[in-house]
Amino acid sequence: MISFPNAKINLGLNIISKRDDGFHNLESLFLPIPWRDILEIIPSPTTGFSSSGIAIPGNTSENLCIKAYDLLKAEYNLPAIQIHLNKIIPIGAGLGGGSADAAFMLKSLNVQFELDLSDKELLGFARKLGSDCAFFIFNKPVMAYEKGDVFEETDLSLKGKYIIVIHPGIHVSTAEAYAGVTPGKTDRNIKEILASPIRRWKEHLKNDFEYSIFKKYPEIEFIKNKLYEENALYASMSGSGSAVYGIFNKEVEISAHFPNYTVWQGWL
Repeated sequence: MISFPNAKINLGLNIISKRDDGFHNLESLFLPIPWRDILEIIPSPTTGFSSSGIAIPGNTSENLCIKAYDLLKAEYNLPAIQIHLNKIIPIGAGLGGGSADAAFMLKSLNVQFELDLSDKELLGFARKLGSDCAFFIFNKPVMAYEKGDVFEETDLSLKGKYIIVIHPGIHVSTAEAYAGVTPGKTDRNIKEILASPIRRWKEHLKNDFEYSIFKKYPEIEFIKNKLYEENALYASMSGSGSAVYGIFNKEVEISAHFPNYTVWQGWL
């Protein structure tokens, strides 16, 4: 069985407060984009994991796809499978690629082995794997709150807009990003800002991680400024970085400005 886990971007990201469990409460709009990995599972005498494309760091046992399989196997005694992941979405980029792989793994296992789990039940398993994983169960635009795993439906649509995502090859760890943030409430919430015309988002829609990350990695800020020079309606770092996206009214060719970076672009 083959599936295509996709990336997401954050439209605004406010870090509201530190939680007693060590996590942070946040506010953001999560938007899926069609930049995809390729995930395949097939029956096998023994369970194993292999990958191609972008090299995946760490031990295989720590891979979220394996963790997703182990999580369901503990409950449903799944048979052995071979997992292959063609990794295309950059790692440590703030695009949620690893979380998407885990969520799509849960959904694929549910279909492959006819577990008949509801989306609500899959959501419960996804939350055990990581905050962003839960988003990819429904995989549609939502306002995200608390750890990023409590959702509110939104009617926001960017259909017909052109998006460019640029990854400079810098890996920003979540711990590194949070170390530079002072949590606090904002005067205007993201939901209110997104209700205004997109041209006005630049004035008020912020990513709290940008200030410290830009100071440490000025090339990331350069990307954002370049997207605005090319007439982006709105540009921002996604998540904790280091990928930066720009939203445009029309197709734009910008890859020549970034010959050493990974550039993905397409219509929403």
